[in-house]
Amino acid sequence: MIWLTWRQFRAQTVVAAGALALLAVALAVTGSQLVHLYDTTVATCQAHHDCQIAIGAFESEDTFLQDLIPVVMLVAPALIGIFWGAPLIAHELETGTQRLAWTQSVSRLRWLAVKLSLAGLVSMATAGLLSLMVTWWSSPFDRLGMNRLDPTIFSERGIVPVGYAAFAFALGVTAGMLIRRTVPAMAGTLAVFAAVVAGFALRVRFHLIPPLHLTAPLNMSWVTQTGSFGRPGHSALLVGISPNLPGAWVNSAQVTTAAGRTSLGPALPACGPNFTYSACTAAIARLHLRQVIVYQPGSRFWALQWYETAIYLALALALAGFCVWWVRRRVS
Repeated sequence: MIWLTWRQFRAQTVVAAGALALLAVALAVTGSQLVHLYDTTVATCQAHHDCQIAIGAFESEDTFLQDLIPVVMLVAPALIGIFWGAPLIAHELETGTQRLAWTQSVSRLRWLAVKLSLAGLVSMATAGLLSLMVTWWSSPFDRLGMNRLDPTIFSERGIVPVGYAAFAFALGVTAGMLIRRTVPAMAGTLAVFAAVVAGFALRVRFHLIPPLHLTAPLNMSWVTQTGSFGRPGHSALLVGISPNLPGAWVNSAQVTTAAGRTSLGPALPACGPNFTYSACTAAIARLHLRQVIVYQPGSRFWALQWYETAIYLALALALAGFCVWWVRRRVS
């Protein structure tokens, strides 16, 4: 059964191995150059007093790969679910070839267990190797102060891609078993996977660990907008909030005055349409504004990675368990 499953799955494995090998060569060559460039320019820029120039030149290196990697990390788990998970069972049910296996002294449970374990482990290993390469290649950029908790960067690093791959694969298998048609199962897998991952990143991830709250004086760094407010002749100011929290994931920030008001326009005539920046900032300072910041500190990167990965692996196991129940009770 293992040999048969390998023969059915070897084309996808060969394609994935070839793509990983090509990407590994590209990342190894350019990554070594990036490390050398960082060590010889950025790491020593303070001694030469040219950090701004050195960092700008470093960030302009390998822009093609910088743009390509986020796309690859975004679509790789989805492709695993679409092309590896969805056809795995759907194709056999569509053509009826599963009956031949069941008549060769192979039980339904063994038939499904071998397929799920072999293809699932390959999927997770592929995502793990891809994430390992990308994490290593991106490390010089991360050392520049890149916020790893940024929702887009967070999904490209560490171990969460393994969880995404496992979930996408199990989701594809489940969709194929329920729909029994390969192409519709692939479409359903893509739609559900995209919805779950996007919803989790936007609504759930930030709250996996209770966020911290910080109340501090308003760090006024820029004025984002001025315009009309209330009656003609009154001006409004929308304050740009720039909390000094390097590496943190700031979810929200609210500015209030000492009296609890949030409308600053009438109280700030110095920030009218013809204001000067120094006069406006001085007027804001006299109000003694404070900002309440809700954030996740950068030190929680790995804790959030483990929590999220565990959740996706649990979802994958739940889907696999459902597949086992379904094939024993419902599939004929």
